[in-house]
Amino acid sequence: MKRAWNHEGIVEKFKANRNDEQAGPMEAYMKNHFPFLGIKSPLRKSLMREQFLEYELPEPESLFSEAWKLYDLPEREYQYAAIGLIDKMKKHLTTEDFPVLRQFIETKSWWDSVDSIAPTFVGLLAKLDRNYGEKIMLEWSNADNMWTNRSAILHQLKFKNQTDKDLLFRIVQQHADSNEFFIQKAIGWALREYAKTNPEAVREFVGESTLKPLSRREAMKHIG
Repeated sequence: MKRAWNHEGIVEKFKANRNDEQAGPMEAYMKNHFPFLGIKSPLRKSLMREQFLEYELPEPESLFSEAWKLYDLPEREYQYAAIGLIDKMKKHLTTEDFPVLRQFIETKSWWDSVDSIAPTFVGLLAKLDRNYGEKIMLEWSNADNMWTNRSAILHQLKFKNQTDKDLLFRIVQQHADSNEFFIQKAIGWALREYAKTNPEAVREFVGESTLKPLSRREAMKHIG
């Protein structure tokens, strides 16, 4: 019989598998922005599966408070665990959760966490109500936080033929002259991904737009 959810189960599992030798290179890879326990992705995911087998999931109304208990811990693996918990319960997400997802995006921000949240959870919410999702994504695109901007650019990354290309191109245009590497890279990535579905639209858009060289190169990578 499963036990009631307790995030300490994850903490105990992670601490028991700490590997200081691996932690150093992992921290260096992330530009030393965060401390690491030294638990690589396959083992971390295995430990999360153990947690889900041993413990009941939290009640939906407690999801984010439980996720924050993990996200607030210093080592980076706990942020990944929090995102993993949200992913496990993503069917419970609603459009009312845009603000809390933005909090996660703007807290302990780096590409690894943001890119796990934006194309999955944010994209999911945007699909639930396309008109409302567009309104929120345009707000995020105009936000002062670069990672929130990146999330708006990337939220349709997995939409394929459901992509709202007018919205994609509008948001990209808003940031086309950005000198920020992570914005230029996101633009290229979003356009390159959509080009798999609609190469002609991307080719035409890139041809008519003044994009930074990095964005242009990434966008046209597979369509010439």
